[in-house]
Amino acid sequence: MASLRKASAYSKKKVRPYTRKSKIKGKSYIKQVPNNKIVKYNMGNIRAYNEGKFKNILKLVSKEKVQIRDNALESCRQLLNKSLEKKIPGRYYFEIKIFPHHILRNNKTAAGAGADRLSSGMKHSFGVIEGRAAIVSPGKEVFLVGVDNESDLRVARVAMSTVKSKLPCKTKLTLEKK
Repeated sequence: MASLRKASAYSKKKVRPYTRKSKIKGKSYIKQVPNNKIVKYNMGNIRAYNEGKFKNILKLVSKEKVQIRDNALESCRQLLNKSLEKKIPGRYYFEIKIFPHHILRNNKTAAGAGADRLSSGMKHSFGVIEGRAAIVSPGKEVFLVGVDNESDLRVARVAMSTVKSKLPCKTKLTLEKK
């Protein structure tokens, strides 16, 4: 059964690997773009946020350059939205600020007896499409939560701190008051 590769399999030091998607099939290295697993990007009371009614804006900011997979973002979204909707229903705004544009590939190789017939090595080195990721640089906002009063801010801060463990990078919480 296929499983996800751990985050350390993708280098944090290199710049974005080259990915080519072309309308001409012969010139395209990526034959198919996988579906995005993130269902929604804006949740909660969107109208109140657009009108500027939330006084406290809590942001989760990345401290390092990292690739965050779309399934990690979706699990964070579900956890955050569920805990906010349960404790402060309708009195918050939640937004995912990054989008997974980068397409991940995996060039599978096999080692051991008889492996020479299973692996093509670097002959077809672009690999099989495995998923999507968002490339996040230091100082980039990952999530944004808007709340009105101090008690709601405490709930949002606790919810954001539980999400930190699901992300593959060091993060910090910043508060912006209007």
